[in-house]
Amino acid sequence: MSEQAQWDSSIAFIFAMIGAAVGLGNIWRFSYVLYSNGGGSFFIPYFTAIAIMGIPFLILEYGVGFSFKESFSKIMRKIKPQFEIIAWILVLFVFVVTIYYMVILSWDLVYLLSSFTFSWGTDAAAYFTQTVGGSSNLSNASFLLIPTTVGVLILWVILWFIAHKNVDKGIGKASKILIPALFVIMGIIVVYALTLPGAGIGISTLLTPNWGMLLDVNIWLAAFAQIIFSLSMGQAIALTYASYLPENSKLIDNVLIVVASNSAFEIFTAFGVFSILGYMSATAGTPMVQLITEGTGLIFIVFPMIFNIMGPIGRILAPLLFLAILFAGVTSALGFFEPMLNSTSDKLGWSRKKTATVLAVIGCACSIVLTTGISSYLVGIVDSFVNEFGILLLIGIQCIIFAWFYGVEHFLPALNEYSTFKVGRTWSFVIKYLLPIVLIIMWIIGIVSLFSTAKQFEIIIDLIIIIAVLVFAVVLTKIKPARE
Repeated sequence: MSEQAQWDSSIAFIFAMIGAAVGLGNIWRFSYVLYSNGGGSFFIPYFTAIAIMGIPFLILEYGVGFSFKESFSKIMRKIKPQFEIIAWILVLFVFVVTIYYMVILSWDLVYLLSSFTFSWGTDAAAYFTQTVGGSSNLSNASFLLIPTTVGVLILWVILWFIAHKNVDKGIGKASKILIPALFVIMGIIVVYALTLPGAGIGISTLLTPNWGMLLDVNIWLAAFAQIIFSLSMGQAIALTYASYLPENSKLIDNVLIVVASNSAFEIFTAFGVFSILGYMSATAGTPMVQLITEGTGLIFIVFPMIFNIMGPIGRILAPLLFLAILFAGVTSALGFFEPMLNSTSDKLGWSRKKTATVLAVIGCACSIVLTTGISSYLVGIVDSFVNEFGILLLIGIQCIIFAWFYGVEHFLPALNEYSTFKVGRTWSFVIKYLLPIVLIIMWIIGIVSLFSTAKQFEIIIDLIIIIAVLVFAVVLTKIKPARE
């Protein structure tokens, strides 16, 4: 990089971090996880996971990024040269997330445009399969889903346009606009949803506690997994963004603001989602259990069905919902893109603009490969493997490296100097002992689940990803740094 990037204020950083955290998972995943893991009783493991994992690890990431003020790859190299390859493996995995995330955003863009005319028709499932997301039929891999392909091209241009600028003028400015807009739009949707006939049915279904489920270890693991994915923990995003912070920043205060904003958004959104599902149940006579799903099924099939029967208000809520998803997705995609951009620029000595351009071209080409007639199937395979195998393992490794090889106590002065809230022995204990154990247990369980049900085609895709990541990680590690 030609110069050390910096936010003009903590406000830009906070909005960018909220943007990176608040994404698709908050809108289409959390409500399902809450419902299927004990309803109201799930809040106990959920807030426990925030307290002993989400907040402590984000504090660590902020402390590392702010203390070193370097790219992730250079930080790992400074701690121990042999650790640099770990940094490249992680940022490459996160770059893969960017690649398939842009495909999901393209599905949303197609639906946003379709929402003005309801061109998905009466069969929302067929529309998604035939026009946007495809199916798991491998014979459909021979053609592109043109609307999705075009959407990918448009969105990569938008991502490049924002990311190639100085962080404050690009990501900072975009986040200051998109995040308040996202909160306002989602506020309108949820407040209206709460007034719909049947909203009470949905909320009651969502929150009815099943206290007995608290004895099931899987519920607790689900809470920890939700916090990891919801806060984009350990993906070098927070670390990279924190490296751009000016001196005298209140690091721990910023962590608490971001975590509180993220949790408030996903809980608030869950009320809106289940209010709308309750309306569908009451109006169409469809049992709630048949409507409740997560991910693409909820957003791209169930919701269009609901908007179809809403009448005029559906014509307003549909564009608002897909616009909110687009705003949440773009700010998250910028976060996923930044660690690779920052580390590559730093390693090769390229300008930010040149690095963003090269990576955007590569990323766009890879995204297009995921827009064939098996688009949603491919995205599902890549998403499961990258998160459950790659990133989860690397979060645990980071914990061990920063806590044991470097020494977590080295970050305490920077963390506590200007912060209203302080950390000390308890935080150090969590980072050194508790988190690595929890993360490794989660990784083992996730790997067993992932590969015990995987089909041959899925294993082939997983192997392609791991080979590509390892090859590029070795090459990038071997390249002599442009400057130290």
